[in-house]
Formats: sequence, structure tokens, C-alpha cells
Amino acid sequence: MISNGLEYAFFVKNGSTVNSVISIGCGNISEKSLKHFLENCEPMLKTAVEGNCGNFGNVESFHSFAPLMEEQEHIKEKLLRGAEELFFKYGVRSVSMDDIARHLSVSKKTLYQYFADKDEIVTQVALAHLTMIKSRFDGIAIGAKNALDELMRINTCMSKVMQGMNATLLFDLRKYHSKAWEQWTEHRTKHIRESVVRNIKQGIGEGLFRSNLNPEILAAIRIETIQMLFDTQLFPADTYNLIDVHAQALDHFMYGLLTDKGRKLYEKYKQEPVNLELIPYQL
Repeated sequence: MISNGLEYAFFVKNGSTVNSVISIGCGNISEKSLKHFLENCEPMLKTAVEGNCGNFGNVESFHSFAPLMEEQEHIKEKLLRGAEELFFKYGVRSVSMDDIARHLSVSKKTLYQYFADKDEIVTQVALAHLTMIKSRFDGIAIGAKNALDELMRINTCMSKVMQGMNATLLFDLRKYHSKAWEQWTEHRTKHIRESVVRNIKQGIGEGLFRSNLNPEILAAIRIETIQMLFDTQLFPADTYNLIDVHAQALDHFMYGLLTDKGRKLYEKYKQEPVNLELIPYQL
């Protein structure tokens, strides 16, 4: 990794005269990403100058470069969203750079101006998606009335994510995209595990879950159960619906936790539609 604070200077020339110097601070970025940026920065800067993006050639007007950077970031986010749509629908392995370019109506050259290769796209899509999921689940935890209410709202979110989701997605990450798989593994073993442990402890304190439970063990079981849902050998896509499989797995898990009080409340919640307005950042 490149250490914090490292800077690279680029000189924009008009003929033989240097008109301005652009100093770009590079934080924690990989050698691969930095190399790709250095190889592609020239056409980006050329676009800024030829497009008359502010008084770009004047050092005193350096701030005029900001709109270009914002536009570049907006385009990058759009490319990632388009790639995510394809990955979720078809899986990762079957989607090529040509497919992504065609889906977004851009050239492959445009894709390579922002990403070194498909693996970088997959990695950044995974990071953005997991960050979004964590933010939404954290918001649900804050607004939930109790531990059961939290689980029901999270279940609604998960069902929305699973709608139209290709079951081979995690398999593809594990086999072909190690960096993205590491991100999922960290999210699963850290954020999800901590969330499940906290929720079970909360439910015990509220009298909804049995007092003799071991939250750490049950959190591990829940995590592995979620992982198992995406095993296409156990649950072939042409035989099982992913949402239905998840609903059965959740029921199996929940009834092992609940006290009589919790069971009655769980049955009540199952009969009531979840108020989507209470789920932050709708999917």
C-alpha cells in the first residue's frame, strides 16, 4: 500500500510553458490502482483543459478543477452501479467487461479509464455494497423497538436484496475474486457476527430469548446458515427459491431462541406487514 501523505505533481503545459501545477495527495491506495491512475490521468487532464473547465491554466483558479473531479466520481459511481446490477442478476463470472460496457452504453476504453480490470470493478462493487448494507442494518438497530423487531426488519431488507439475486454470486467471489471475497469474509465474521451477538444478548435481556443461550455459538451458527443458503449444490436455483429457503432457515433459527413471550410476539410480527418507513435508506 502507498502510505498516507504521498503526493504526485502533474504539469499542464501550453506549448513549452508550464501553466499550472496540480498536486494530488494519494492516501491508502494500492500500487495497482495508482499505476492505473498515472497511466490514465493525462486524457482526464486534457479533457479539463480542452473542455474549458474553469480557468484551469491559472494557478490562482485551481479550485476550478473541482467540478471535473466531482463529475469523474459521479461517472465512476454510475459505472459501479451498472456493474452491480449485472453481477446480481447473472453472477460475476459470466459478466465480462464487454457486457458491462454494453449495459451502460459506454466504450470499454471508458471502463479502463476508471478501473484497471474486472477484478478491480468486482472489488469496488463489493466494498460499496457491504458498506451500504452495514449502514442500513445499523440504522435498523437504532430504530427498532426490540430485538425481534430488529430481526424482522433486517429480514425484510435481506429479502429485498435476494430478489433477483443470482445464487452463484458468492461462489464466484470465492473462486475468482479473492479481494472481494476477503471483504465479504471480514464483513461476515466481524460486522454480522457482532450484530447477531448483540441482538441475542438484547433479546435475552428483554425476556424474548431464552436465558441459557450462548450468543457467540449461535451467532456462528447463524452466519454459516446464511452462507449455506447460497450453496447451489444444496439448493439448486431451478428447484429452490432463495427467499423461501431463507425464510425457512430464519424460522428454524428463531424458534430455537424464543421464550413463550418471544414466540407470541414473533407470531404476531409474522402476521403484520413491516412498516417500510421505519427501515432507513430503502433498498
